[in-house]
Amino acid sequence: MAEPVHRSAGEDGQDPDAEPTEGSASGDQPQDKPQKKKPPLWRELLVLAVTALALTFLIQTFLARVYVIPSASMERTLHGCTSPCFGDRVLVDKLVYDFGEIEPGEVVVFRGPEAWGQNDFQSPRSENPVVRGFQGLMSLVGLAPPDERDFVKRVIAVGGQTVECCDDQHRVKVDGKPLDEPYVYWQPGTGPEDHEPFAPVKVPEGHLWVMGDNRTNSTDSRRQGGGGVNGVVPEENVIGKARVIVLPPSRWQGIGDHNPQVVALGAPAWQAGVPLGVGLLGAFPLVFFGKRLRRRLTRSTQG
Repeated sequence: MAEPVHRSAGEDGQDPDAEPTEGSASGDQPQDKPQKKKPPLWRELLVLAVTALALTFLIQTFLARVYVIPSASMERTLHGCTSPCFGDRVLVDKLVYDFGEIEPGEVVVFRGPEAWGQNDFQSPRSENPVVRGFQGLMSLVGLAPPDERDFVKRVIAVGGQTVECCDDQHRVKVDGKPLDEPYVYWQPGTGPEDHEPFAPVKVPEGHLWVMGDNRTNSTDSRRQGGGGVNGVVPEENVIGKARVIVLPPSRWQGIGDHNPQVVALGAPAWQAGVPLGVGLLGAFPLVFFGKRLRRRLTRSTQG
């Protein structure tokens, strides 16, 4: 009876107890991993466009929005016009009034109250629903005029204050004191004497009295709703504060919010010296200790 043949590991170069290796006769054959198919370019572009639109919608709904200025009522602070010229595009901060109060002198965008009529301009909207929807979408990013119920004006007086025009120098008064309004623009052929007078109006609490910087060409609280109390704007209608002119590039600049009531408030004269006094007090220890430090450094280097 034949004896079973026992082969050593070195006889045929293989260990019978060894695990089959990749590429061996008994092992699994190597397989190429399937490559993921790259999505087509059109799909990537579509995802990118949808994402951009979604982010634009969220930002302009909750944070800030670009508005086009198509009327001349805020000249020369804001250039406004229709074709063929290019009106300013302004960035409106929609969060600022969630954390603070509306102050006189600030330029705000707001929805026109029910008592107000049409805006200083007529927004050209197509009768075609598709084109009209596209125009509305473009207005969200400042590429088309906003809805005709959106206005941009400067806050002149707030709730509880009394506003009237004018004093013997044709200046608007708040609580009986004249305003300091360096931003007012008078069209050629007009001047302060053309300021449209109006009787004293006490602004109700929670409302604003607003006027355009172009005083002889602005449909504002003086004229809207029949004037008087009917021309005031509820604070809840304010969309936000105009911060910066973003287009055209030649007009890049911040939008001033000079408080016209600085003079009217009549702050005591001594308050004007407060910033200077604080600066001097802050500078004294810096100068004193700075000299001592320089002396020590000089001695240490000489030693």
